[in-house]
Amino acid sequence: MNPVNPEYDVNEVIATIVNEYGAKPSALIMILQDIQKNYRYLPRDAMEAVAKKMHLPLAQIYGVATFYKSFSLEPKGKNHVCVCTGTACHVRQAVVIVDKLERELGITTGGITPDKEFSLEAVNCLGACALGPLVTVNDQYYGNMTVTKVDKMLNEFRGKKKATEPAGEVA
Repeated sequence: MNPVNPEYDVNEVIATIVNEYGAKPSALIMILQDIQKNYRYLPRDAMEAVAKKMHLPLAQIYGVATFYKSFSLEPKGKNHVCVCTGTACHVRQAVVIVDKLERELGITTGGITPDKEFSLEAVNCLGACALGPLVTVNDQYYGNMTVTKVDKMLNEFRGKKKATEPAGEVA
């Protein structure tokens, strides 16, 4: 799905996304995923529009949106930073990485910067234990993360000079 301009009327955006899936209730998760890609979270008015367009109870939409951890009802930053704190990453000092990111971004885990450029989340597992400690920014993976690599990684997303040394990026 190509992202729809989120500045368009929410009903137009939702109609485009829902129509892409033929308004099938079995496609609800995929529809919500596309909405989240578009807005970086699931806005209430978007979920209300989905319920109306698909002739489903709003409670069902909320039920799906709150059941799956990958959905967010709160806005995420333009760059969503996610740190794995699962066992493999934890023993490799993931907590130190989280502390560094909180200091550098000036937010706590679960927060978003005032300019909405960054949000920070810690999760139990990202499924790439051999790369721990692992950080993702949007859909990019940064493995074997260190405190030094955090600065380089953030600079890439802040639009500053590109890091001269790869930050452990994994395809």
